[in-house]
Order: sequence, then C-alpha cells, then structure tokens
Amino acid sequence: MIVQIDLENFKCFERFSLPLSPLTLLSGTNASGKSSVLQAVALLHQTVCTDEWSRHLILNGPVVQLGTVLDVVDKVYGRHTCRIGLVDEETSYQWTFTGQRPDMSMRVESVAITEYASSDAPVEIRQPLQLHYLLPPRHADSSLTVRLRNLTYITAERRGPQEIYAVQSPHTASVVGSRGEHAISVLHTGRDESVLPGLRLPDVPATRLRQIEARMQVFFPGYRMDIQPVPQTNAVILGLGNAGDTGFHRPVHAGFGLTQILPIVIAALSARQGDLLLIENPEVHLHPAGQALMGQFMANVAQAGVQVILETHSDHVLNGIRRAVKANQLLAQDVALHFFKTRAPDLDEAQVMSPILDDEGNIDRWPKGFFDQFDIDMNYFAGWE
Repeated sequence: MIVQIDLENFKCFERFSLPLSPLTLLSGTNASGKSSVLQAVALLHQTVCTDEWSRHLILNGPVVQLGTVLDVVDKVYGRHTCRIGLVDEETSYQWTFTGQRPDMSMRVESVAITEYASSDAPVEIRQPLQLHYLLPPRHADSSLTVRLRNLTYITAERRGPQEIYAVQSPHTASVVGSRGEHAISVLHTGRDESVLPGLRLPDVPATRLRQIEARMQVFFPGYRMDIQPVPQTNAVILGLGNAGDTGFHRPVHAGFGLTQILPIVIAALSARQGDLLLIENPEVHLHPAGQALMGQFMANVAQAGVQVILETHSDHVLNGIRRAVKANQLLAQDVALHFFKTRAPDLDEAQVMSPILDDEGNIDRWPKGFFDQFDIDMNYFAGWE
C-alpha cells in the first residue's frame, strides 16, 4: 500500500505531504488541489505504461493531459523543477523532474530511494543514464512498479453512452481508462475471470460479468445487461434493461447514471489485491441514496484489499463510508479524510486539514466548508443566521 504522497512545487503545492490509508477521501473547495494529487500519481502511471524506458515524465498521454512545464510547476515558488514522491510500507521513492517552461515532458533530474528496513544508505542517482519504469533497473521489479502499472485512474469526465464499444486485447487495455473508454472491453474480455472473494455478492456466480451485473442491481434495482459481439469486427454492443422489460435497450435510452457508474464498478471488480484505484467524483449522476451506496461500496472495495483514493463533493458518499465503518465493514483506522482549502500565500494556515473518524462513524471536527452547507442553509431558514 502507498502510505504517503509527497509533492514539491507541483501545481498549487509548494511543499506537501499527504498520508494515505486503504480508503482515502479528498474533499474541499474548488481549485484547491484535490485533483492535482491524483494527477501527480497518474503522471507516473502514464509514463511507465507509455514508455517503460523513459527518462522523462510524460505530461500528455492517454491517461492525463496537463500541457507544459509552465502548467505543472508551481507558479509562485517554482521555476523549472518539481518533485513527486511515493512512500510505501518499506520504501520511499522521490523523483525530481526538470524542464523548460514550454516543454511537454520533464527530464528525470534525480531518483532518491530510501529503504527503511535496510542498513544501507539512501540511494540517490542524479541525471540517470538508464531507467526502467522510472527507477534504476535493479529496483524496477519493486511492488511499487506493479502498483503504478496496474493503477486505475477515472476522471470526473467519463464517456457517455455509445452505439458500439471497441474491444481490445487485455495486454493493451488492461484497465478501464481515465474516461471509462475501455470499460466494456475489460468487462467483455475478462467476463469469466473471478472477482476478489471480499467483493463477491452471495448467491451469484463469482465471474466478473455476473458479479458486475449483480452489483449494478444494488445501485439500480432490476438492472440487466447483455453484451453481444458485432460480427466481423473487434467491437460489441451493450444492451441495458430493467426488470419487466421484454428486451434490452441501447445505452442512450437508459438512465445516464448507469453508464457513468458502470466503469467504476467494472474497475473495482476487475482489480486485484494490492491494486490502486483513483476516482474523481464517483457520485456523478447518482441519486443521493445511490451516492451513499457508492460510499459503502468503496469501503467494501478497500476492505477487500484494493487501495482507493476518492475525490468527492458529496456528503452522501462520506456518510456511506461512515455507515460502513459503524457497521464494521471497514475499520475506522483504515479511512483517511482530508479537507483541502485554496492556498493563500499571505496567510499562515494549513492547506489541508484531516478530520478523524471513530469506530461509530463520528467525525472529531468539522472545519468551515467541510460538508457543512446543509447546516448553513437550515440555520438560515430557521432564522439563526
């Protein structure tokens, strides 16, 4: 598991360390840096998957498109250099990247590796001549490499309903994609694969196809799904139906929320133990009750051994997680809550506050702006404010 993310001069962060848990929830005001945290990790994933021998951080690719060095390096404190660090239970990995402001990639200036259990001195390689998966070749088979390669990053802007869905080899489309563009391909090619035991719903075959259909029924009662190959093409048609329907409908005729949530469910039920799942706004196009169910589902995913980092504006998602903790579906100590505020360089205040969740689902403090809008509005209507 990755236990900490370190950033320096990356986008809106001058110097920043964020503790992580099996389930981490990022919340806060708009443009406060939540997505930047996910994007930093997604950049590493994009680079190792696009060019495993690259000595440059690839800023624009199939996963994320961030523009130039000017867009990525902190505009207040940085100039040409930024740092991204990941820490797991055993080792700290810190990359320093540099580039000219118009550049669309950043050269690896140095890699620093510290193994906590080893008596050896930390390794720092400056201007490395060769890297494999962004690491010195002798470290390239680390557990971090596996996590970065298998990582799934799903953005808030997910692809809508399609007439047909392309099918690709699992070797080239092993995850659902940042916009869910490979979700149906992953489902179809791995339809008979087994789902993690901790995520299997009872009385349903353990295969990916049947478990995903059953899990979608939790969100959308009566949900049915049919996938049919298009003859003589590498494509399939997705049919969606409800209980009582005599047939299946094209996705465009089903509720929009179905096709927005389906990639998340496919990603979660296709994951393996130890994988890392990054999701922006899982609540998009979901009814409040569905949003709470999404929070509970994400807690189940984390309990099954898949590390989850969520960015959300939904108090219902938060409350779903709180309910899962109170129901002993996930330990409170396995949840991290982080509330981001827009940086004010002239003020000496923390950019991130981290309320603590207890075993009953209670939160120890509610910073101003932390899912408090309902209370603010109710106080207004009551005439108290």
